Amino acid sequence: MSAQLDMLPRYRRMTAADLDAVVAIEKEIYPYPWTRGNFSDSLAADYDCWIVECGGEPAGYCVLMVAAGEAHLLNLSVAGPWQRRGLGREILEFALQLARRRGAARILLEVRPSNQAARSLYAASGFSEISTRRGYYPAGDGREDAIVLGLLLKDRDS
Repeated sequence: MSAQLDMLPRYRRMTAADLDAVVAIEKEIYPYPWTRGNFSDSLAADYDCWIVECGGEPAGYCVLMVAAGEAHLLNLSVAGPWQRRGLGREILEFALQLARRRGAARILLEVRPSNQAARSLYAASGFSEISTRRGYYPAGDGREDAIVLGLLLKDRDS
């Protein structure tokens, strides 16, 4: 029983001590990963940076910025061995609840058109397409657009 409980996701704030593990996951799962500096800057800016541990190891993370009643999900990632197990959906729900608690009325994010798994996750969670940012992401053949998605955050108690 305790082995099963150890596999349950545990959320904690990301610290500078986590950066090696986070950057290693980024490099494993993305052809154009965030840099150590991106994460370090997010920590320094006091964004909501969270690690999700399963089985005592980092299994995913998210970075959320909230300002002026609007949240921006800057990064949501799941380590390769933990993908396709529902952890991405769980981290997204955690980020949505966090944005609500921080007073955001809506949340925005960018996603690569080529990232079908992420697009499916966000669509299933009620996000809708707002616009396109041309040439936003680096890509093997130059640049890739970003699809901007948004979701109105309604208080579930009202």
